[in-house]
Amino acid sequence: MRACFVIPVYNHPHYLQALVEHLSGFDLPIVVVNDGSDAECTTILRQLRSQYKQVDLVEHQVNQGKGQAVITGLIHAYNLGYSHALQIDADGQHDWSDIQRFLDTAKQNPEAMIIGQPIFDQSVPRKRLYGRYATHIWVWINSLSFEIKDSMCGFRVYPLAQTVKVLNSAKFQPRMGFDSEILVRLKWEQVKFINVPTQVIYPEDGISHFNVWRDNLGMTQAHSRLFAGMLYRLPTLLYRKVKGE
Repeated sequence: MRACFVIPVYNHPHYLQALVEHLSGFDLPIVVVNDGSDAECTTILRQLRSQYKQVDLVEHQVNQGKGQAVITGLIHAYNLGYSHALQIDADGQHDWSDIQRFLDTAKQNPEAMIIGQPIFDQSVPRKRLYGRYATHIWVWINSLSFEIKDSMCGFRVYPLAQTVKVLNSAKFQPRMGFDSEILVRLKWEQVKFINVPTQVIYPEDGISHFNVWRDNLGMTQAHSRLFAGMLYRLPTLLYRKVKGE
């Protein structure tokens, strides 16, 4: 397994230094995608590139959305010859102490998609929590499976060969809907999923770029495309379930 890290960044300056310093201890390449951040955040990212030899900075001139930033990072990592990419967000929500567990799980199951199954504390906003459940229902319907426990956690390990194949086969929602859409499409391709429980917090100085109207519309469009795709694949998906595949 040739693994690397992928970090999508859009105006998340607070945890970048500490996160990169922590990741540098794994002695793995760190692909950071600057998704059109402002001058302050861009300056920090370029300083980190100079400070840490593991950092490979890829930059979007304008903001294209988290989903597109992840796509850019995954394809970049694959083109460099890496087999797996651990995505971790830069907003301070994820438990960095679980990184080794995610990497070990991927090494033991190299063909599987490793996804974080969040354990929330009291800091989680109630509206965000209820919205996640609505998304989970659509994911279960569109995948005809309960194997994906949480489709929105940005703490995960992608098997890059299978993932890039799927990325090249469809047009994806470039913002918040991507996290769920890629998992459903990987499930359609019979990729195995392993859910890893992990603590997720919403820090007081956390920055969210979730736009209620734009991102809910984007996710609705993504789920609509997935539903149509599920109906088209329904005979095959049902046959696989009957066969226990």
